Amino acid sequence: MAYQVHQLNKKTGITYVYEAVSVWDKELKQARNKQVCVGKIDPLTGIFVPSKRLDPNQAVLSDPVVTASAQVVGPLFVLDAIAERTGLRSIIKSVFPESYQELMAMAYYLTNQGGALSLCSSWAKSHMPDLAASLSSQRISELLATVSTDQKQTFFAKWMKKRLENDYLCYDITSVSSYSEQNEYIKYGYNRDGESLPQLNLAMLFGQKSGLPVYYHRTPGNINDVSTLHNLVATFKVLEAGRLHYIMDKGFYSRKNIDDLVAHRAHFTISVPLNNRWVQLAIDEIHTSIHGPEGYRKFDDEILYVHSRLYPWGEGKRRCYLHLFYNAGNHARAVDAFNEALFQYRQEIESGHPVPAHQKAYEEFLTVKTTPKRGMKVFFNTEVINRHISRYSGFQALLSSGIKDPIEALQVYRDKDSVEKCFDDLKNGLDMKRLRMHSSSTVDGRLFVQFIALILVSALRKQMRNNGLIEQYTVREMLREMETLTKVNYSGKYGHIMTELTKHQRQILSALEVPIPGAA
Repeated sequence: MAYQVHQLNKKTGITYVYEAVSVWDKELKQARNKQVCVGKIDPLTGIFVPSKRLDPNQAVLSDPVVTASAQVVGPLFVLDAIAERTGLRSIIKSVFPESYQELMAMAYYLTNQGGALSLCSSWAKSHMPDLAASLSSQRISELLATVSTDQKQTFFAKWMKKRLENDYLCYDITSVSSYSEQNEYIKYGYNRDGESLPQLNLAMLFGQKSGLPVYYHRTPGNINDVSTLHNLVATFKVLEAGRLHYIMDKGFYSRKNIDDLVAHRAHFTISVPLNNRWVQLAIDEIHTSIHGPEGYRKFDDEILYVHSRLYPWGEGKRRCYLHLFYNAGNHARAVDAFNEALFQYRQEIESGHPVPAHQKAYEEFLTVKTTPKRGMKVFFNTEVINRHISRYSGFQALLSSGIKDPIEALQVYRDKDSVEKCFDDLKNGLDMKRLRMHSSSTVDGRLFVQFIALILVSALRKQMRNNGLIEQYTVREMLREMETLTKVNYSGKYGHIMTELTKHQRQILSALEVPIPGAA
């Protein structure tokens, strides 16, 4: 074990500092002390002066009066690089010049660890000590409440301008449950997580090529998916986002929505529910011929039968394409899914909580009878159901204003699954399954910080997927692997030193193209 010895030279009056180490002498078979001079104490100032032969790290460790503090920096190296590379940090700084550091710190905390923001201050003490004092629970609430609508819209305008270029935008919506009773957006509605709690709805646009979320907005929990699209398209026109291509599932289909998209000259590819009569008529026309060799396609080891036709839309006859796909392998699954939906529809009516978006299905496939003795009874319209199954099960319909080739349209539509992963990250990985904040202003601020964290997670995952890291780690596991990389800060003139990088940390930094600390 090493220890220090101070020896005063009586002739010069200088006190020398020696580092003594006990070593075992094999020949004498006894312990011997080996002393090495590491420096001296200045007689005027009392400050330790290291020997010139020591490197800076040795000098720091030998100074008996130096104090030190440690900071975990591994995850920050990665997150800082991603924030700079995407342009996220510069945009946040320009929009929030007075609070951008705290906002980024909260987003880093959610990305790195997750959990309630009230715990962010404790995390910051070891990761971002200079900001820990400004991240108390009360201060966080104050910061979140000051994130204004104007600032958010300015951010979205700058972020979209930087990130959107010939990209497909996947649009979807999810519900976020809440315990709040003071937020006007928290309403009872269709809860996608099956929880008996009020909620707000969170709609989001996700760039399919970039792999990054680009926009979100929240709506009351009792607003259905179909009615959200009109405001979204209008908002993007105000933000001057340019001509976009929206990818949407059938929950957003309505004639009014297509009319709005056409009126704004926006490109779109949308799944159309098969209960629309105009789609059924199109399938009726090709029901026999589609199964011939002209309709045969092989797509990702899947056998499809395909038919496409020009389908001018509306009074202006806007050029659109109707793509019809039949998959015999999906026929049985489609029948099961259809029957499951029918049981859900019946339960909705029997419970007294019908869903307006399902009204057309109620009228077509169910019969409701009410008598004084037996009350309300809901029956299945068996003849109509059997005809629908035999004629339309196994089919899928896509309507596109910008993609003529049916396989390309299907590929683009299927690739929208990334937005569902985005929602999973938001609600499970980033602690947004339930909102515990009450005031609408605080909730809005929390949603914004959550969105910033989601950008970081999505950017990391995309790069990890590109270089194969995703096969070894999740985003959170990768950041946890970087936790042992620490910067030790010393008092006085010594600055800091870094702990040694592990093999795995070097591999991660190299794969993510993050400069390795201390490398030339």
